[in-house]
Amino acid sequence: MSEKRFITAEDLYRMHWVSDPAVSPENGATAYILKTVNDKRDGYLNQIRLIQPNGGIDVPFAAGEQDGAPQWSPDGSQLAFLRKKGDARQVWIMSAHGGEAQPATELKHGVSAFKWSPDGKSLLLKAEAPDTTEEQAESSKAKDETKLPEERIVDRIRYKADGVGLRSVRRSHLFVFDLEAKSSVQITEGAFDVGSFAWSPDGRRIAYTAELPTEEYADPDLRPTGDLYVTDRAGGEARRLTDGTIRIGAVSYTPDGLSILMLADDLSCGYATLTRIYLIPAEGGEYRALYTELDIQLGHSCVSDMRAGAGTPPVFSHDGAYVYLQVSQNGRVEIARFALDGSDFEIVAGGDREIYQFALTPEGSLVFAAADPLNPGDLYWMELPGGAETRLTECNKELWSELALSEPEEFQFTTGDGWPFQGWIIKPIGFKEGSKVPAVLEIHGGPQAMYGHTFMHEFQLLAASGYAVFYTNPRGGHGYGQVHVNTVRGDYGGRDYLDLMEFTDYVLERYPFVDASRLGVTGGSYGGFMTNWIVGHTNRFQAAVTQRSISNWLSFYGVSDIGYHFTEDQIWGNAWDDVEKLWKHSPLAYVKDVSTPLLILHGEQDLRCPIEQGEQLFVALKRLGKETQLIRFPGADHNLSRSGNPYLRTRRLTHIVRWFKEHIEA
Repeated sequence: MSEKRFITAEDLYRMHWVSDPAVSPENGATAYILKTVNDKRDGYLNQIRLIQPNGGIDVPFAAGEQDGAPQWSPDGSQLAFLRKKGDARQVWIMSAHGGEAQPATELKHGVSAFKWSPDGKSLLLKAEAPDTTEEQAESSKAKDETKLPEERIVDRIRYKADGVGLRSVRRSHLFVFDLEAKSSVQITEGAFDVGSFAWSPDGRRIAYTAELPTEEYADPDLRPTGDLYVTDRAGGEARRLTDGTIRIGAVSYTPDGLSILMLADDLSCGYATLTRIYLIPAEGGEYRALYTELDIQLGHSCVSDMRAGAGTPPVFSHDGAYVYLQVSQNGRVEIARFALDGSDFEIVAGGDREIYQFALTPEGSLVFAAADPLNPGDLYWMELPGGAETRLTECNKELWSELALSEPEEFQFTTGDGWPFQGWIIKPIGFKEGSKVPAVLEIHGGPQAMYGHTFMHEFQLLAASGYAVFYTNPRGGHGYGQVHVNTVRGDYGGRDYLDLMEFTDYVLERYPFVDASRLGVTGGSYGGFMTNWIVGHTNRFQAAVTQRSISNWLSFYGVSDIGYHFTEDQIWGNAWDDVEKLWKHSPLAYVKDVSTPLLILHGEQDLRCPIEQGEQLFVALKRLGKETQLIRFPGADHNLSRSGNPYLRTRRLTHIVRWFKEHIEA
């Protein structure tokens, strides 16, 4: 076999990604999505494939190029999925035995999510409901051949969203679609958006979450929490089951129909509060949190540049006694089984990896999608309890056979105040013992997220370019309990900064091959904030790259899609009462102290950390005669590095390596 080569940025074009495993209740066959880069390299193809139980034949199942969210009918006879044609997604259905898929829905504004009814005769759809005012305006404009531009009237504080852009006046509501009659009935309406939703096991009722006005919050856009509602499948008046004191994510009826399970938190630590399992009687009453003694984050919190968003809603065991959920701890994303009576908890699938999605088979085994530090992700089958594991796919086998990769080394260290930390270091590919090498400190976003045992193209590319890469989860990140994740709130640039500096000191002491005179630092989002903060408070790094960053909390408050509530929760202040506090925590305030060459990368359509954050920093640095450069990515939002335009993703990686090479010789 020929010698393996180093990975490149352009290898992204040949990568494959698997996701959304859906197991047939009839025969255990798994439908899944295979994602690839298109020929133009400006987008992606998403194809549904079908693989037989325990591996074997793996074939294309649907002919679409923009398909997603596959779901089997309750009897396994049909597969429904979302197919994008034009700007809208509709539900399509095809027989489990193959053939041509047929469109099921034709909603004007498309369908964003759906669920089969328990009897398989209907679909519960989440979609934007038509707005009378908008419809009239569109009708009038259609008659006007001049088609002059229209002004946009904004009367909501939540009027934009990253990855979406400016929100329409339409609201997301629920519709029940009768498959035989091919007609739908809208069952929720009003000036609110439906969040999560679920059928009752008998198909008679529907539970959903929404944020409606309350006496305390006349403007529901300002509510930090929502509520759980239940309505009949035919619609009508909904009953509110909760009291607005918890922030609710996924909801699902228990298999016996007696209770509704909610993944939620009580905001006792703001947005850093750990997610818990809550149960509430289906007819209403007191709700209770289960497993409150577990200091573990429920759900998926691991960051990667291979995917934007991951996770699986609650999955119940076939006997209804347990619920399966992902948990994030110590750099791992694992699958845990929780007894609904609160008596038993155990990890059923784990290891040093990121299990980013999963499903149960008819016989009670697991099919899951997992990545590890040397693999972007594949499907696996595992017999429960604690049985053998079989790899179902090797979607990057050909490309990976060509590449030399560097496996991270995990280690532990303790901060100056006695706090135990987990860290990793990746040696440069081709590293020779006794040599001295440059190194880059990587800082994750969030900060309520975590680095872990998963594949990072950026890290491997730096290792292929001659750099060691070291990274950790400073206080503020998930994976290490409630106190760890809550510590950063109100103290951005405080203990988190010291954690990273002490971590750097430890790496230099433990790994003498790292050259202290050739260090770089980079990070995105919160990691971009921290990169900006670092270069304003130390000159120990010879180069820095800040990505989709925050530089000024005062302007961030009003321009970010989440600025008005995120700033208050994380910095503990607003832009009129707490000017000094917000400025104190803004990297821009320390720009005169920057001496490190700084590359600024920013997407032009980033609404989470808008580009003006990067622009302010760039202008200030240039005005002061500092060494800097601004790279703008057209059309890119906050998720550029994970799911953005493939060509721009490679350019971003190329610029990162270029900047470090220009300022830190490898």
